[in-house]
Amino acid sequence: MRKSLFLVLPVILAGCTVGPNYAGPPTTASVAVARGSFVRASSQTTAEAPKLSNWWESLDDPLLDTLVADALAHSPTIDQVTARVREAQAQARQQKTGQLPSVSANGTVIRADLPPIGGEGGSTDLTFYNLGLNAAWEVDLFGGGRRGTEQANAAVGARIADLADAQVSLTAGVAQAYVALRDVQERMRLNAEATALQRRQLALQRQRFEQGTASKLDLERLQGQLDQTVAEAIPLAAQRDEYLGQLAVLTGRAPGALDATLAAPKPVPLPPAQVAVGDPAQLIARRPDVREAERQLAAATAGVGVSKAKELPTVRFLGLLGLGGTTPRAVFDLGNLTTLAAPSLSWSFLDFGRAKAATRASEAQRDQADATYRRTVLEALQDAETELSRFANRRLQLGQLAQAEATAGRAAVLNRQRVAAGTSRLIDQLDIERQQIAARIAVAQARAGLTTSYIAVNKALGLGWSAGDLRAVSDRSAPS
Repeated sequence: MRKSLFLVLPVILAGCTVGPNYAGPPTTASVAVARGSFVRASSQTTAEAPKLSNWWESLDDPLLDTLVADALAHSPTIDQVTARVREAQAQARQQKTGQLPSVSANGTVIRADLPPIGGEGGSTDLTFYNLGLNAAWEVDLFGGGRRGTEQANAAVGARIADLADAQVSLTAGVAQAYVALRDVQERMRLNAEATALQRRQLALQRQRFEQGTASKLDLERLQGQLDQTVAEAIPLAAQRDEYLGQLAVLTGRAPGALDATLAAPKPVPLPPAQVAVGDPAQLIARRPDVREAERQLAAATAGVGVSKAKELPTVRFLGLLGLGGTTPRAVFDLGNLTTLAAPSLSWSFLDFGRAKAATRASEAQRDQADATYRRTVLEALQDAETELSRFANRRLQLGQLAQAEATAGRAAVLNRQRVAAGTSRLIDQLDIERQQIAARIAVAQARAGLTTSYIAVNKALGLGWSAGDLRAVSDRSAPS
């Protein structure tokens, strides 16, 4: 009967777990999920599930691919978050092993000089030797330890999601800085063309002024335009250096390390004609910040059980096994074996409500985590809808500006023919070409804006991390 009780008791205790069971995240944005598509999705987007990682490869720029790979491999930010994963895993392991019995070995030598008993005779010297094992075990009677393990494991999941979120932000940051660099390099080149053109225009106007066919006002107007164009080039150089420094730091290098590699200008890469964006349900399941909020909710739910268990009795077992005596040989004599078993029960039933207050605080923390999850989902959907709208409108803007550039180009060609025929002045031709360069600058900025918006769409969709990479990090980080 007693043996059967010992077999059944662990099963009974394992089924006794206080606190609420985690039933998954609350239902949020059900209307958007049921709709099955984004409100701001345009004809250039599809509901096909997007590629989770390496979205930047669709820009077809090998140098950008290299920079992103370097950033993921060498960024201190990724190393920092990876270390947090290892910390959370170690804490989870510590929590799990804390529920097992602990055994320690000890050796003791006690030297005592005792006074004479009854005031007669001399003092007594006594030396006691002991070798033993001490064991302690706190029974997880109400499942507080199991809830603690649930909480710690959920915290590991949150840190892994945080790592994925860091990868999303890093890859988007590298791509944005790279596009901004290519944009400013292009605008510097166009500014140099405009400056050279305006210098020619000013020289012609000065000749006309000296010949008495142009006014001082016309000359000053062109000089002012030239001064303005030259002034616009100054901040462009500062922006170029800023983006070069950003890319160096994002890839784990010191500022200036990529100056030579990225010195040669290249066109801004353009996004594909069709962009897969998926649907709201896929977004909620994929975005790392939503996943992190969900794991935080699971941890907070388990935390209620941890606090609730502290309101209830605690059972501990202490054990001692030792050999000892007044001589060193005594520690090897099994006849001197000493055993001690001391089960104890403690219950702070009169704590004036401290334990219950802690439980209520844990319940409030769970409610906060629930609200945080719902808010994170709604903000993620808003983020995606906003960026999809911007992307669609940036594409329309680029198309319109490209038409304006084409119009300016045709006007320059037609007027050049008039100059050749002697029916138009060269200075007028230079003015038309200056307007053409201004149209090209506007198109260059719109191209960069479109690609930057495309990057923002991928970031809003939660793309740029790899489930396989996270599992590899988790496996490397897990304690043995």
